[in-house]
Amino acid sequence: MTTPNGPAGSAADDPLPEAMTLVRGASDAGYRLKILGGLGVRVLCPGFPPRQRAGQDIDLACQGKVRRKVADHLEQAGCQPDKRFNNLNGDRQMYFNAPSGRPIDVMVDRLSMCHTLDFRPSFDSPSPTLDPADLLLSKLQIFELNAKDAHDIFHLLSGVRVGPDEGRPFIDTDRFCSVLSGDWGWWRTTTGSLNKLPDLLAAQPGLAPPNPRFDPLTQAKQLLEVADAVPKGLKWKTRAKVGDRVRWYELPEEVDH
Repeated sequence: MTTPNGPAGSAADDPLPEAMTLVRGASDAGYRLKILGGLGVRVLCPGFPPRQRAGQDIDLACQGKVRRKVADHLEQAGCQPDKRFNNLNGDRQMYFNAPSGRPIDVMVDRLSMCHTLDFRPSFDSPSPTLDPADLLLSKLQIFELNAKDAHDIFHLLSGVRVGPDEGRPFIDTDRFCSVLSGDWGWWRTTTGSLNKLPDLLAAQPGLAPPNPRFDPLTQAKQLLEVADAVPKGLKWKTRAKVGDRVRWYELPEEVDH
């Protein structure tokens, strides 16, 4: 694995202020736009050194029922749409270039990678990011973890408590288990990623932030325990009997814009 923190860009290269401006503008207009990915981790863990690189894009999420309003809002904010791509794919993904020139991906209702995460429950919260459990699942569902994703997982588990945390965002184990208990493939990839964390950290200690609020490996172990203990349905148990003999995850392809 390569280091997740490449050469940091200047303050002008930081995409977070631009992302927050777009999210706040949507909120002021009466609907919600959420931050995904590493920028979402930064919002939830502001005290840790950011994973920042020059030319970093902005990943956002919206609900399908307001996607046209979101598209109008982004255009009014000076973002240039990829009209052909958006006309073909706008029910699941939209693409823009921000006023700064950086790319913006807007996922609609779901994030589809190795598995499909329906993130609409995150929109019950006024937070500018996806729910911490959804943000964590969006990283743990990656079958072939790279340093960037492992870095984000370690930061989330170092800065956000698993279970209720009065007055602070927390990783909701009910939400976490609701995704895993109904789909063996989700469970298999997520628990596999959590089990990889000790070796990843031993090989590259810099993946975890300095002075963590929580021990990330202890929190990972807690999530493994709840994932194993949650009751599983018949569909889950039937697929579990097949096990690894049949591939249980997708290999996401890069989308051309």
